[in-house]
Amino acid sequence: MTGDGGRLADRVWPDVPARPLLLVPVGSTEQHGPHLPLDTDTVIAVAVADAAAAALGVGSAEDVVVAPAVGYGSSGEHQAFAGTVSIGTDVLRLLVVELVRSVAAWAGRVVLVNGHGGNVEALASAVAQLVEEGHDVDWVPCATEDVDLHAGRTETSLMLHLRPGSVDLSRAEAGCTRPLGELLPSLRAGGVAAVSPNGVLGDPAGASAAEGGRVLAAMARTLVLRAHRPDLAHAGPTG
Repeated sequence: MTGDGGRLADRVWPDVPARPLLLVPVGSTEQHGPHLPLDTDTVIAVAVADAAAAALGVGSAEDVVVAPAVGYGSSGEHQAFAGTVSIGTDVLRLLVVELVRSVAAWAGRVVLVNGHGGNVEALASAVAQLVEEGHDVDWVPCATEDVDLHAGRTETSLMLHLRPGSVDLSRAEAGCTRPLGELLPSLRAGGVAAVSPNGVLGDPAGASAAEGGRVLAAMARTLVLRAHRPDLAHAGPTG
């Protein structure tokens, strides 16, 4: 099965390749405005990992496998909104540490594919500890050059491309569109609800499935580029 991308969950154990590159999507379950589903970050992280795995496997001797997603993250900034499920930074860090320690028994390099900005502290801390322990692991954001912050045009376009039946454009509306640097003090003090009553940081107007396809392809290319480049791995924004 050399060079074969695919999902770990679909395999039986004798068919798991020896020492594959393992991509682990890490998302969240949190509000994404009145028009996007709670699992938006997880859906995007899985799609980016799947697309990158397929690309990395083409013409390569390396096996690339996508693990089941971590669907809960550190989302305390969204806790004022119903449906949000946050496990916090400390628990997510420990989960990632134990996950990588476990898969190290059979996987080669492990790359955590992050779809939620609130997870960054946990992932950075976990990866630093794991590298010190001798594991070949890193994390990469679902990133591209031009994205808005949360539940705006970028994520709406991605979900229109990936799972349009879960997007209710009749309820889409702009939220707070101020730059992140201006919002950080209020976000830290009172969470997203303090700056955006509808939970949106951006404006979904103009979103399209075609744009979502282009953004997904760009994010997958970024992951392919950074999968084996620790010096580039963490550059760029995360939704």
